[in-house]
Amino acid sequence: MNHRIAVTDGLAKEAILYLRKEEYVVDEVSFTKDEINKGSLLDYDAVIIRSATKLDKKAIEANSGGKLKVICRAGVGVDNIDINAATNNGIMVVNAPSSTTKSVAELTLGHLLSCTRHIPKGDRMLRDGIWAKKELRGSELFGKNLGLIGYGRIARNVSNLAIAFGMNIHAFDPYLPNEMFGGITKHETIEDLFSNCTHISVHCNLTEDTRNLVGEKLIDLMPKLGADGSNCGRYLVSLSRGGIVNESELFNCLNNGKLTCAGLDVFETEPVLKNNLLNSDNFIGTPHIAASTVEAQIRVGLESANQIINSLNGEVPTNLINKEILD
Repeated sequence: MNHRIAVTDGLAKEAILYLRKEEYVVDEVSFTKDEINKGSLLDYDAVIIRSATKLDKKAIEANSGGKLKVICRAGVGVDNIDINAATNNGIMVVNAPSSTTKSVAELTLGHLLSCTRHIPKGDRMLRDGIWAKKELRGSELFGKNLGLIGYGRIARNVSNLAIAFGMNIHAFDPYLPNEMFGGITKHETIEDLFSNCTHISVHCNLTEDTRNLVGEKLIDLMPKLGADGSNCGRYLVSLSRGGIVNESELFNCLNNGKLTCAGLDVFETEPVLKNNLLNSDNFIGTPHIAASTVEAQIRVGLESANQIINSLNGEVPTNLINKEILD
């Protein structure tokens, strides 16, 4: 009997064809929260989700006891899955963390450049018939200190790109050994990181410890001059997870001049329908598109497919999140 897989939030056609070629039955379906809570996944061996589908404790328990063996997050973050509930019900959780690295890293630099060179503002003013050549003086990334909150795979790629721009890289990540920080400045506290950097980029996971981690108190610590002595301004970008940056305090810092500009690709509540940040002229927002490139979506689909295949074939998947399920 062929294994049956539900794809609830879309997947690259290349991955769908690959799974079907391997004789898996793939249903591209969309379930409501109520339908999931009533057991709509019970007849599937695996489900591949993105951020739109939320599998909390109630949802997982409603779909345990059937065929469901694997939940795959097509991407990095698994905060929309109750890992403990999955483990307690014998369901493996896997993800595809490496596929979107390049895309997210590149957009991070795009946000930094957009902030420091007023690219969105210049475009808006030009469309309004305003030639703001004198008003939109920006600053260079070259010679500035970039502080990375978290130094995982994406942050290290950002580091490499930023070094090419001539930036000095600083990082805070209490979970990594010292040897992972070769060639850059490691900080023992997040306060020390902010005290040394005019440019900050967020790259940590959303947990109870990191929720609202970045707010006005940390922003207050940022230096007023760049490492090269220039009056470059202060900048913050986040393309990791909504909720790590305190959005109301970020709004205050943009309005009171503590931050020159900020850019977010992720928000505490998505999709963003009403948010004061959208009324700030020195705010840049994108609709959670960091991983939305043609190349990344093909890679994430194929990586997810291979995780599912390995799991259902009885192998230990390389990206198993809840490894304690093997004990």
